[in-house]
Amino acid sequence: MLNEGDAAPDFHLQADDGKEVSLDEFRGRDVIIYFYPKANTPGCTSEAGEFRDLKKDFDKIGVSILGCSADPVLVLARFKAKYKLNFTLLSDPEFKMIEAYGARRMKSFLGKSFLGIVRSTIWVGTDGRVKKVWGTVRAKGHAADVLATVSAAR
Repeated sequence: MLNEGDAAPDFHLQADDGKEVSLDEFRGRDVIIYFYPKANTPGCTSEAGEFRDLKKDFDKIGVSILGCSADPVLVLARFKAKYKLNFTLLSDPEFKMIEAYGARRMKSFLGKSFLGIVRSTIWVGTDGRVKKVWGTVRAKGHAADVLATVSAAR
């Protein structure tokens, strides 16, 4: 897992529209990168909807939002359209960015342990350094917590 003050690892991933996106495109701008296990599941849908509903507030304070999962581009495109998401979703099926940001870790469910994507969020500052890490989060209310934290730091 990354720590506050670390340089955020660069990435080059396909977005929901098929275009390549990199961290360099956000230099000089704060960006919230949230990692989620799987599109179209209840928790991930709830979290995405909350970020969607608060996007205007993030825009007002100059903060970009990126969602990232291992889902293929086509799944992300459908997820974005179905829920009218107004921010970019990144596809990382090889887990390169997800692992670099520390979001792929051991999880347990029904007594079984497995390697999976942990719902987590990283705030990358205008200088490309990690400003805040939310290591493990609950979907409900998380977007509002992120917005409050970033707003308070301004």
